Amino acid sequence: MATTMRSTSDSGRTGAVRRSAVRSLLRLWPFVRPVRARLFTAAGVAVVASCISVVIPLVLKWLVDGPVAHGDTGGVWRGGGYLLLLGLAEAALFGLRRWLVARPTAAVEASMRDALYRHVQRLPVAFHDRWASGQLLSRATTDLQLLRLFLVFPMTFLLVNGATIVVGGVLLLAQRWTLGLVLMVPVLPLMVFCSVFQAKYGRAARLAQDQVGDLTTVVEESVLGIRIIKGFGRHRSQAGAFRELAGAVRTTELAKARLLSVLWGVGTLLPELALAAALVLGTVQVADGQVSAGTLVAFLSTALALRWPVDSIGFLLAMSSAAATAADRYFEVLDEPPLQEAGPAPRRPGARPQRAGGGLVFEGVEFRYPDAPPGAPPALRGVDLHVRPGETMALVGATGSGKTTLTALVPRLYDPTAGRITLDGRDLASLTRAQARALVAVAFEEPTLFSTTVAENVLMGTADDTADDTAEVAADGTAHGTAADRAADLRRALRVAQAEEFVAALPRQEHTEVGEQGMSLSGGQRQRLALARAVVGRPRCLILDDPLSALDVHTEARVEAALREVLATTTALVVAHRPSTVLLADRVALLSGGRIAAVGTHRQLLRESAEYAALMSGGPERGPGPGWHEGEGAR
Repeated sequence: MATTMRSTSDSGRTGAVRRSAVRSLLRLWPFVRPVRARLFTAAGVAVVASCISVVIPLVLKWLVDGPVAHGDTGGVWRGGGYLLLLGLAEAALFGLRRWLVARPTAAVEASMRDALYRHVQRLPVAFHDRWASGQLLSRATTDLQLLRLFLVFPMTFLLVNGATIVVGGVLLLAQRWTLGLVLMVPVLPLMVFCSVFQAKYGRAARLAQDQVGDLTTVVEESVLGIRIIKGFGRHRSQAGAFRELAGAVRTTELAKARLLSVLWGVGTLLPELALAAALVLGTVQVADGQVSAGTLVAFLSTALALRWPVDSIGFLLAMSSAAATAADRYFEVLDEPPLQEAGPAPRRPGARPQRAGGGLVFEGVEFRYPDAPPGAPPALRGVDLHVRPGETMALVGATGSGKTTLTALVPRLYDPTAGRITLDGRDLASLTRAQARALVAVAFEEPTLFSTTVAENVLMGTADDTADDTAEVAADGTAHGTAADRAADLRRALRVAQAEEFVAALPRQEHTEVGEQGMSLSGGQRQRLALARAVVGRPRCLILDDPLSALDVHTEARVEAALREVLATTTALVVAHRPSTVLLADRVALLSGGRIAAVGTHRQLLRESAEYAALMSGGPERGPGPGWHEGEGAR
C-alpha cells in the first residue's frame, strides 16, 4: 500500500519544472494583485515600526552623554518619555500591520483554493486516474496554509528585516566605522551558508509535503474503505502501511529540524562572536578616551536591535523555501491543461464522411488511454456503430473488451483519439462539455452518492444550470426549472427506479441525508438512486452501465418494467452482463478486442455469432437461464 501511494504521488510530480524559490513565489502575483495596496501598506508600516527600533539607540546616546553625564534629572525623565513614546509607536505600528494583512491574506488563500477547485473540476478524467486524491487534498489545505503563512510573515519580514539591517548598518558605521566593520565580517559567510541551506531545505520541504499527501491518501482510503478493512480483518496491514508512511514523514521532518538547528546555530554564533569582538574593542576605545560611553551604549544597543533581524534571516528563508515548494505543488495542478470545451475531433486516417440521420453514431472511433505504455494497442479500434433514434442498444462483451471505455466517450469523460461520435447529427466534440452532458445521462455500475439529501443526489441529474440548457435538452421541449417541476421530476425518477418505497421509509423521506458515499444505504438502494439520477433529467441519450447488478430478482423485474417506459422515449446504450438486461434492448452489439464484432437481435447473434453464443451460454453472472434460448424474449 505504501509503495503504491508513493508511486502515485511520484506520477503527479513527473515533468515538474524546477524553479528558483523567487520565481516560484512570483507566480502568486496574480492572486496577490487585487489586495496589493493593503499588503504594501502593511509592509510600509512594518518597515517604519522596525526602523523605530534602531532609532531608540540614538535617544540612549543622547541620554547617556547628556542628562546622565551632567546629572540633569529633568532631562533623564524627558529621555525616558521619548523612549516610552517610541516603544508605544513601535507596538502600535506592528499591531496595525497585523490587522492590515489578516483580511487580504485570507482573501488570497480563498481565491487560490477556489481557483484550484474549479480547475480540478475541469481537468480530464485521465488526470484523476493518475493522481491520488490525498495529493490533491494536501495541495488544497496544507500547501495553501503554508502560502498564506508566507504572505503574513516571511514575505513582509524579509523586506522589513532587510531594510532594518541596511538602516542599522548605516547607523553603526556612522557612529563608529571601525566597530561597524567588525560587526559586518559575518555577513558574507552567512550569505553563502544561507544559499546552500535554502537549496537543501527546499528539497527536504518538498519531500515532506509529498509524503504528507501520500499519508492523506492512506487515511482517506482507510476511512472510506473501513467496511472492507473490518470485513477482511486487514486493520493490521493498513496500520502497518500508515506507520510506514508516518515514519517516513517523521524522518523527513527530523531532517528538516536538523537543518534548522544547524542554521540557527551558525546564524547565532557568527553574529555573537562579532558582537563580542566589537564589545571588547569598543570598551578599549572608551578606556583610551577615543569613544564616549554614550556612543558605545548606542552602538551596542543598535547591534542588539539588529540581532533578531539577522538571526531570523535563515528562519525566514526556510519558511520561504517551504512556501516555494508549496507554490510549485499548487501550480503543478493549475498548469495541467484543462479539457477543451469544443472543437473539431481528430479524425482517423481514411475515416468515412459523417452519416446523415439521428441517433447515436460512432464513426471510426479509436481510443488509447493517455497513460498507456508506448506500443500498447488502443482500447478501442475502428468502432463503427449506429444506435437509431429511440432505440435501445445492448452492449455485450467479455471482461476487458472495452465496453465501459466506449460508454465513457459518450458523455465526454474521455475524448476519442480518432474518429467521431455524433448524437442526432451533432458532433459531440463540437459541443461544450456542459452541453454534451446535458444531452447525455449516465448510470455507472458503481453508484456514487454524495453527503447530501436523497433529493439533491437525484436532482443532480437535471440539466438546469442554465435555462437555455434545460430548454435545449428536455425531451418534451419544456424547461423543468421550477420547484414544482423539480418535485414532479424527482417523484417520477424515484418511481422509475422503484425507489419510492424505501425513500418514503427514511426518517425524512427524500430530505434524508444519505451520509458519505451513501454508505447508510444498501448497495441496491444506492444503485436505484443512481438510476433515478440518470433518468430524472429526461436525457436525449441514456447510458446505462449494468445498472441493475445489485438488485434482487423481484426488484429488478419491477425496475425493468418501469425502465421500459423511459427507454421507449430515448436513445439508449446499455452495458449488459445479465440476461434480463439484454432483453431490455431492441438490438445487441458484440464488442470484442476493442472492435464491434457483430450487431443484430439477440436471436440473430445467437445463430450467427459463436462468440456471442459462448458468452450467453457461459453466463458469467448467472449462467444459462430462462429467456436465453432463441425463441423466448428475442427481439
